[in-house]
Formats: sequence, structure tokens, C-alpha cells
Amino acid sequence: MHQPLPPQPLITVPPHPQWPSLTAAEKADLKADILALLRANNAVLVAHYYTDDDLQELAETSGGCVADSLEMARFGAATNATTLVVCGVRFMGETAKILNPEKRVLMPNLQATCSLDEGCPADTFSAFCDAHPDHTVVVYANTSAEVKARADWVVTSSIALPIVEHLKAQNQKILWAPDKHLGHYIAQVTGADMLLWNGACIVHEEFKAVALARVRKLHPDAAVLVHPEAPTDIVDQAQVVGSTTQLIKAVVELPNQTFIVATDAGIFWKMRQLAPHKTLIPAPTAGEGATCESCAHCPWMGMNALQNLAEVLRNGDQEIVIDSAIRERAVMPIQRMLDFARMRGIGGR
Repeated sequence: MHQPLPPQPLITVPPHPQWPSLTAAEKADLKADILALLRANNAVLVAHYYTDDDLQELAETSGGCVADSLEMARFGAATNATTLVVCGVRFMGETAKILNPEKRVLMPNLQATCSLDEGCPADTFSAFCDAHPDHTVVVYANTSAEVKARADWVVTSSIALPIVEHLKAQNQKILWAPDKHLGHYIAQVTGADMLLWNGACIVHEEFKAVALARVRKLHPDAAVLVHPEAPTDIVDQAQVVGSTTQLIKAVVELPNQTFIVATDAGIFWKMRQLAPHKTLIPAPTAGEGATCESCAHCPWMGMNALQNLAEVLRNGDQEIVIDSAIRERAVMPIQRMLDFARMRGIGGR
């Protein structure tokens, strides 16, 4: 499945942001200011499951949306708001703008990117596609607008399997980017002929198989929930492998009282909200010299906070702008995914 690739660019991982702590009164005042600013800007707040608890709570209470990347895209397209404020990482804001060119799309920090996005530069990826013209190009949503513009299909983890099964049924060979672990999982499940780009999520790669096996022995009745961006030796220990939405659904619906969860820790807010009586254990990421047992949180997601959310609503200076020619090409594979989801009745990254 793997093919030698040119050297990947060095990905500079930022330190986890340290936001000043707020008193309960300060936090309440800031949330009230944000609500007023949302109304003044005819704006709606769209937050990913991996963002801070306060942002998820505010998105819900303000009439916005907390969701995976597929549902975020759908919500942004359906709302009547003229401004979308996307709390997440840059590719999510770009997807919102691609689908809603007439709307203003703001983000708390435009530097909030993604290791998968950064590890798949558009020029190198385009050359890779040109070298394999007989392959259908399928790219994960965690990519830039320029990479999406080069694709035949865009997928999220919640819809990748049925789309690849659909393409396999048509005897199509697939060029997949950027996440090699998700691509490998899909290839294993579907048997599709897939050529994989060599990218990975820095959060999901940190889960440790030996440590997970040890935690499982301590909690033999726990169900292990894993996002397919995790390495194979983590996926192989799971009872449920799925998108963020699918993992949340598993916590609610499975009879187990305890769950070991191998994905970004931001997901726990929604899990605890929907299943407060369940016990949730973060899957271990700790290795030699680690300072925490499970450090599974994206540093770029951590660039979203109440403080810079309020600031961008006041100033409007962190706006997503996409070249019109890029947008016109990128919207086609995204819309193809949305149309497929609608026809198949597929909900919810």
C-alpha cells in the first residue's frame, strides 16, 4: 500500500496554549459578552467535539452547533446566519467557507492548523496524484482547500467506509490522503485497492498499545473505543472503531458502564453530558519520561478559547479567505460527499 514519497515537511507542533484562568464571575461575564456579540454580528457558533468544554457549552446554549466535521459542514450550510464562527482547526473553517462563499467565516485563531493538513502540502500532493492518474483521489477532510481542490472525493471518518466501498464496487483504484492509519483501517475493512499517503495525526499516534493492554486488564468489563486515526495496534484492541459521533453514540447505547476512550480528550464533555452515569477512562499515551498519563489533546484545538472568541467577534480580523478558483474546484468533491450522505441517510467525524 505504501509508496516512497518525497521527504515530508517538518511539522512544528506548538506548545499547548496556557490561557489565563478566569473566575466564575469573569467567565460568566465573558460568555454574556460573546452572546451579545453573536447577536450583533448575526453570527452562529460552530464548535468541534475536540474544543474546550466552555466553547462546546456556549455553542449549544447560543443556538449553534457542537459536532464532528461532517455535521459542522452541514450546519454551516443550513443556517440563516450571515457569519459563521468556527471553533476548531483551519480546515474546518475553510470547509465552511467553501460551502458558504457568501457568508463571512471567522475563527478565533487562523494559526490553528492540523498535523495531517501540514503534512500534506498541496504541491507535493498534486505531483503524487499526477504520478498515479489511474487512481480516484479521495482525501480526508483534514486537508487544505488546495488539496481538496485536487480531489475527486472528500470524506470524513464517519462516511469514509461507505464511500470507499462504493468506489470498490466500481473497481476503482484509490489514492488516499493524508492519514495512513485511517487509510489502512479502511483498506483492511473494505479490501479496496488503496495507495496511501504517509501522514498521521500527532494526537492519535501517541496512544500506547502496551499501556492500553495494561489498562484493559485493570478494567476487564470496559469497552475500548478507538478513532481509526489511531495506529493498528490500538485499533486491534477496540470493541468500537469509529468517528467522534459514533464513539459518543457507543457510550450512550452500549450496556457497559465503563469505557476506555482512545481519541482527543475534548470528546469527554459531550460523552459526560449524554451519559453522566458512565465511567470514562482516557486511553494512555504515557511513555518514558511522560509528565501525564494521557496527554491526548490537540494543541491546535487548544488555540480556541473564550478570550480570543470574544476578540474575533469584536474585531473580525481572523477571517477565512479562499481564492475563488480554488473554492470552485474544492466544492465539488465536498458536495459529492454531502450528496452521497443524503442519498444513503448517513449522519455524522
